[in-house]
Amino acid sequence: MTFSRFVTITALALTIAIVPRAVPAGAQVKPGDVITPDNASKVEGLVSPGNLILVRQGMKMKIVPTGHLDWPPPYKAATEQYSPQVSLTPDGELKNYVAGLPFPLVDADDPHAATKIMWNFAFRPLYTDDVDARGVEIVSHAAGSADPIEHFSIGHMGFYKYVGRTEVAPVPVDKDILNTGIAFRAGAYPILDPPELRGAGIIMQGYAIPGFEDAVWEYSSGSRKLRRLSAAGLSDSFGVSKTGAAADGGANAGSTTYASTWDPDSVFGFSAKIQDYTYRLLGERPMLASVEAANSPAQPCASDGGRSVCPENWEMRHLYVIEATAKPRSPLGGSVIIPKRIFYIDSEGWFITASDQFDIQGQLWKTIVTFNTYRDRPVPDAKVAIWPFKRIFETALVDEDVTDGFSTVIYSPGPDGHDDGWYINMGLVDKTFFTPEKMVQAGH
Repeated sequence: MTFSRFVTITALALTIAIVPRAVPAGAQVKPGDVITPDNASKVEGLVSPGNLILVRQGMKMKIVPTGHLDWPPPYKAATEQYSPQVSLTPDGELKNYVAGLPFPLVDADDPHAATKIMWNFAFRPLYTDDVDARGVEIVSHAAGSADPIEHFSIGHMGFYKYVGRTEVAPVPVDKDILNTGIAFRAGAYPILDPPELRGAGIIMQGYAIPGFEDAVWEYSSGSRKLRRLSAAGLSDSFGVSKTGAAADGGANAGSTTYASTWDPDSVFGFSAKIQDYTYRLLGERPMLASVEAANSPAQPCASDGGRSVCPENWEMRHLYVIEATAKPRSPLGGSVIIPKRIFYIDSEGWFITASDQFDIQGQLWKTIVTFNTYRDRPVPDAKVAIWPFKRIFETALVDEDVTDGFSTVIYSPGPDGHDDGWYINMGLVDKTFFTPEKMVQAGH
């Protein structure tokens, strides 16, 4: 396929993707509208059922015109070069992937469309090589109280990828993957606040080897011990589970709640292993998403007691709706506590805009909404993190338990942060950064 023909096909596909389709009955939004609890019915069917609960409890939305998200030029070039060779194995594994978007054109009638969409999400254009997010704050609120229940601050949160690299050498693949089988490293450490958890953290190394469970370590600053966790435990909340039992918390587990609804598997909307779930495409829909946020850093929502981010820009987007069901695990592997999630995935940026999560009884339990902005720098006064092109940055993620209104907001960076926040594909973290040794060293 020639480059010009590829560009023509891709442009046509993106044009089709953003053309508004049939709008659900009752949906009457237009640019300039402000959505509040009083007129929340206007967005029914245009946001997920869980996100609608957030709107009804006070998350104000400002409707703006639909924009266009362009990919970083190196990612475009990698997609054009490598995507023609990519396919799926019979069991849904990615085959012959090197870099760029695996499947630029997805046919909704393809029986494997949902799996292809999820692989596109896994290798989306937003973060391909390495990420170091600094000044991340995690704030939890209970319904009916404007005072935070818990506040976490994390020094570094991010990853290093071995495959799909487009901007920082080595590209497109770190050949260490051939020796170790490790496809990526990720982590969040050290915790800076609360003081009693200062120095703690968690890291993960994900494997490209089929059937090989990812390795997870937690460092407890209280006991100064490093311990291995089950990958299944990453679907549990950062603080307290739905039943009220303390989640894995090292020496502190059971002595305090460290209340949070957010689980590590929900970073960026979903960060569990793609192969650990089965997927079903529920449809393609014109829906609202926060894609070009006006505020970075994001600002807490005053009208719902800080349980979300508002008021913020929302626009009509063409989204894929995917149902993800966790595969059964062996008794040794444990079982996830969120067996089903429904994702809303942007068809241009391939990131999750929202996710509804269901408990083991099949009832809606939690909802996630991500807030994103599209700029050449993550914050207006950035000093270092500046690019010659625009890219997407997640400004915040809201994770609320809709059964009781308890909510956790992840700000990236925090509202009062004095750092650039996001350092994407800049080589500031390498493959040694997210390792047990570095985490323990930083925690001392």
